[in-house]
Amino acid sequence: MEGKVRTSYSEILGRDMSYKTFGKRGGRLCIAFAPQNGRYWDFENFGMVETIMPWIESGEIYLVLADSMDEISWSGKDIPGSVRAENQERWYHYIIDELYPSAKRQCGNREKAIAIGCSMGGYHAGNFFFRRPDKFSAMVSLSGTFNSDLFFGSYMDSVLYDNCPAAFLRNMPLDHPWVKLYRESTIITCCGQGAWEEDLLRGTRELDAILTGMNIPHFSDYWGYDVNHDWPWWRVQLPYFFSNFVLKK
Repeated sequence: MEGKVRTSYSEILGRDMSYKTFGKRGGRLCIAFAPQNGRYWDFENFGMVETIMPWIESGEIYLVLADSMDEISWSGKDIPGSVRAENQERWYHYIIDELYPSAKRQCGNREKAIAIGCSMGGYHAGNFFFRRPDKFSAMVSLSGTFNSDLFFGSYMDSVLYDNCPAAFLRNMPLDHPWVKLYRESTIITCCGQGAWEEDLLRGTRELDAILTGMNIPHFSDYWGYDVNHDWPWWRVQLPYFFSNFVLKK
């Protein structure tokens, strides 16, 4: 199935933003977030779309490949921390307030969406899910981290805090209405234990411990020491979790 590139002007960002869609009207919205500094086409070019094409062609999901702005937020270490955090927040609102409602109109499905991604995209999937479980009811984070310290060091402000699930979940009271929604959702994290996974493994284990302490059902899967931080493994992991957890019949 061929996808369609869509471009529109973002009032929030003050620039044109593009994304690509795959699927039929009626499918459940699934938003895929790119890895660090990636573009919307990376998920397709590295073979990830093909791994979940059966669910796209069957009409079960309507896939949206979102563009990123990591270069001026998470990766922009020469930019002051407050500016980087504000750039992340503006992009967050672009996704939630502009892309998400447009995609919902396109797919025509009333179910809450699925957030997916690998590496930095795995963080983004988690951040959107944990900030907005009223809009997302499933997440698959592959080799993601959920703490800002890997990119911001010791810097923290109120805006960055809102984009740091490891921070705000620790302080979330158990009677918060989001907690009930988390417990009704599908939460998947996965990380290998091979090359280039050390920092992401730490982040995955940190979130695992936080969710366990909050009594929130989730599945944190740790793959072998031969499983590296790379596309070939993510191409194996994503359809596995779709088949066995997210879209299990």
